[in-house]
Order: sequence, then C-alpha cells, then structure tokens
Amino acid sequence: MNTLILTSIEQGLIFAVLAIGVMITFKILDFADMSVEGTFPLGAFVFARFITQGVDPVTSTLAAFLFGSLAGLTTYILNIKLKIKALLSGILTMTILYSVNLRLNGKSNVALFEYSSIFDGVQVVVVLIIIAVAVKILMDIFLKTEIGYLLIATGDNETLVKSLGENSNKYKLIGLMLSNGLVALSGAMMAQYQGFAEITMGTGIIVVAIASVIVGDTILKNANLKNTTRAITGALAYKFIGAVAIDLGIDPTDLRAINAIIVIAFLSYNTFGPEMSKIKKRNRLEGAQC
Repeated sequence: MNTLILTSIEQGLIFAVLAIGVMITFKILDFADMSVEGTFPLGAFVFARFITQGVDPVTSTLAAFLFGSLAGLTTYILNIKLKIKALLSGILTMTILYSVNLRLNGKSNVALFEYSSIFDGVQVVVVLIIIAVAVKILMDIFLKTEIGYLLIATGDNETLVKSLGENSNKYKLIGLMLSNGLVALSGAMMAQYQGFAEITMGTGIIVVAIASVIVGDTILKNANLKNTTRAITGALAYKFIGAVAIDLGIDPTDLRAINAIIVIAFLSYNTFGPEMSKIKKRNRLEGAQC
C-alpha cells in the first residue's frame, strides 16, 4: 500500500503541472484546447531527441517547454489568424503533432533508461515536489501581474479588455503558449519518470487534465485557495482514486472508462449537489413546521 501511495503522489505531481497548464485554457480562457493530446507526447519526444543527442537533462526538459509553447502558437494561428473554430484548431494541431512526434526520433517508442534524467541522484518525489511548487509559485506571481490580470479578464469579459484599448488576442496567445508549454513540460517529466517516450501517451490525457481541475474545484469548493492549489490537489486526488480502483481489482484496461466515470461523477455532483442540498433543507424546514 505504501508503494501505491508513493506512486500515486509521484504521478499526481507530474499531472499537477499538466493540470495547471490546462487550467489556463479550460478555466481562465474558456478555450477548448484539444492540442493538449499532441503537446503532451511532444514534450516527451522533444526531451528524447535532445537527450539522445547528448544534451543535459535540464536543458532537454526546458526545450520541451519551448517546443510546447510553439504548439500553442500553432493553435493560436489556426484559431485567430485563420478563423478556424477553437475546438477544430486544437484537433488540427494535435493531428499535425502526431506526425511531428514521429519525425523527431524516427520511431514511435524511444527507450530512455540508459540516459540521464532530472531525477538522477535525488529522490523522484523530492524533485517532483520542487518542480510542482515552483510552477505553482511562478504561475501565481504571473497571474498577479498586469498581463496576468488581463489574461484572466480576456476569459471573463473580452469586450471589457477591448474597451481598455488592449488587444485581447495577444492574451489568448500568451495563454495558449504558456498552457501548452506546461503540458509539454509535464510530458517530458513523464517520459523521464517511466523511462520511455511513446506516441500514444497523450491519448485521453485531456480527460486526466480536466478531471484534475474539476476534482480539485469540487474538493476545495468552499476553500479560499488559488486555482493552482486546486489543480495540484485535484491531480493528486484523481491519481489516488485511480490507483485505489486498480488496487481493488479493476482491470487496468478499464482505467480510461474509470477516468471518464470520475469526471461524470464530479460534474454531476457540481450540477445536482447544490439543488439536492436545497431540497433537503426545504424538506427539513417543512418537517419542523409540521
């Protein structure tokens, strides 16, 4: 059970960075960015490309963030410049990245066990905690800057941003690049953690990311905490729920269905939970009056 908990924490921290990235587009910008499913493996394959060419693991990991940001730029160009709908723009970017990922290393699976990683010589969980906390702190600081406030305002009320004489598209660009950069960073971390980069590792990852955001929001609904804290908490809780499901005997092949059910359950709770509470409260009051 201790191994199960440790593994859940480690994977949860990797997905926490993913969740913070998706939070920017899903929650702040209200942008359905499907390119995440291509950007996550992009980070893994960029890392694999650089590390196999003799580049140090830290630089290779940062390169993954940079290339992920360029993927966000691609989605922005398709959506804003070419006037393609947001959902379709993300899908097209994801489709392009599938071929790009294969081109980067010339194969669909790259073993990384014999190469260095950011985890060398240090406990994996310690490194992951440092990275997750650093990403959270930097994001919190960024969102308190003028650019950060305008990024949030763009998602809340784009007309207001335009009335201030600002170009709202600029903040969409920043949001998409930052989001996809963090997603690719998470992908690079996962590749180092599991010891390989694989072309299908991004399949369904958008569900994991959105689930982490939703679970975190639901668990901490009444807590006055930052969105980054909610995303990290949600990712950890989400991975632990999945791990417990497997420990209880659920077939690993059913895990994606379990992931979807978790999302449905929390969304349903958010939708119907408050209404049920009101009904129960009203029934209690009526019973007391009788």
